[in-house]
Amino acid sequence: MKIYEMRRAPNPRRLRIFLAEKGIDLADFEVEQLDLAAGDNLSASFKAKNPMSGVPVLEFDDGQCLSESMAICRYFEVTHPEPPLMGDSAESQARIEMWNRRMELHLLFPVAMAFRHITGHFADREAVFPDYGADRAQAAARMFDFLDRHLAESSYIAGEDYTVADITALAAIDFARVVDLQIGERAHLAAWHERVSARPSARA
Repeated sequence: MKIYEMRRAPNPRRLRIFLAEKGIDLADFEVEQLDLAAGDNLSASFKAKNPMSGVPVLEFDDGQCLSESMAICRYFEVTHPEPPLMGDSAESQARIEMWNRRMELHLLFPVAMAFRHITGHFADREAVFPDYGADRAQAAARMFDFLDRHLAESSYIAGEDYTVADITALAAIDFARVVDLQIGERAHLAAWHERVSARPSARA
């Protein structure tokens, strides 16, 4: 199998952390790094693998491709069920999905929009609205505040166990530094960040 990714991007990092938590060695895959700034993901050959142009993409040995980081993680959750990162019961799976979606919609997506519209990194191929970027940065900062309050009563994002929701939150918060969003004095969020960053998978 082959993985297409870009190491600095948050979604490929989510997959790398997930694989590391599962004990799956990235060295077992052929890995191709794409330069998104150069438009490698916009080529006809790559769009044949993922018409949405995003990374990561998992290519199976028969040439079939799977894109979207959480879809790929779901595949490995089923093929490598231990440790369970997406829940092991109907209730836990639903609760983890709820929290992971919150981390995607209210943290990772605002951070991504702040990056694109504040930095203008892809201004050669999309309209850039700095005011919108600033607004999304503020939305992400409000989510930092929410998580600080939430983590005062919870060891991890979705409860007392480390899950995919923590992976999404870590990737988003670390990537937020590119638009100068920092944890700062949010003590509970900082303690959580220290815990999850100390896991070997965080360095994947």
